[in-house]
Amino acid sequence: MDSEDVTTANGSRDGTHDANRGHDASRGHDPNRDRDGHRERIVTAAARLLSEGGPDAVSTRAVSSAAGVQPPTIYRLFGDKQGLLDAVVAYGFTEYLSSKTAEEPTDDPVEDLRAGWDLHIGLGLANPALYSLMYGGHRPGVSSPASVAAFEMLARLIRRIAEAGRLAIPEERAAALVHAAGCGTTLTLIATPEDRRDPELSRTAREAAIAAITTDAPAPAEPGPVAAAVTLRAALPRTDALTASERGLLREWLDRIADPAGPHRRRAD
Repeated sequence: MDSEDVTTANGSRDGTHDANRGHDASRGHDPNRDRDGHRERIVTAAARLLSEGGPDAVSTRAVSSAAGVQPPTIYRLFGDKQGLLDAVVAYGFTEYLSSKTAEEPTDDPVEDLRAGWDLHIGLGLANPALYSLMYGGHRPGVSSPASVAAFEMLARLIRRIAEAGRLAIPEERAAALVHAAGCGTTLTLIATPEDRRDPELSRTAREAAIAAITTDAPAPAEPGPVAAAVTLRAALPRTDALTASERGLLREWLDRIADPAGPHRRRAD
C-alpha cells in the first residue's frame, strides 16, 4: 500500500497518493474504470463470505480469491479490512432499503409500522451474520449514509402516524424507541438457538413498542393537549402561513406541550 492511490469506503482519496494518478494515466491506465469494475464484485464476494462464515471469513486473501482480483486492489479501493467491512455494511443496508421501498404504504400508518417491523426481523433472521455486523459490530459513533437513510425512513413513517393523530409521544423519541426495540429483538433472536426461539417474542415486543408510542384507534374526536401538539408539530413543515422564525417559535412551544419534562423544560427553568 506504500504507493497505492488509496480510496476509502466512502470514495475519498488519501491526498498523499494523488501523484500516482498522472503516472497511471501516462500508461493508459484509468483508475476510475478499475474502481468501478472491481468494487461491486469485491463487495458482493465479501458479503457472500460473510453470510457463509461470519466476519472471520472475510479475509483479504479469501475475498481477493473469490472476487478474482489481487489483494492490492482491495487495499487500493477500501484502505483496509475495516474499510471493506464498512462497504459490506453499506451494501447490506442498500439491500434492506430496496426491500423496504418495495412495500407500498397503506392508509393505516400503524399497520405499515407493523409490516415494517416484521420485514426488519425477517431480514435479520435470514441474514444473521450481515445483520449482526450492520447493527452490532459497527464502530461506535459511526453511521453509514445508508443506515441514516434507513432510520429516516422509519422517522417518516412515525411522522405519518403523528399526522394521523395517533402518536402519543414526540416523534424523535418514538422513532428511537421503535428502532432500539426492533434491533434489540432481532439481535436477541439471532443469538438464541433456532430451536429455542420464542415464536411470540417479536410480536410481543412489536405490540409493546406500538402501544408505547400510539393512541388507541380510532383517534379520539377531542384529543388531549399532548396528542394535539404532536399532531400539529408533525404537520408544521407543510404550512406556509408563518415565517421561518414564527415556525421555529411555534415548534418550540409545541415541543414543550408534547414533552413537558423534556430538555425544553429544563432550558426554560
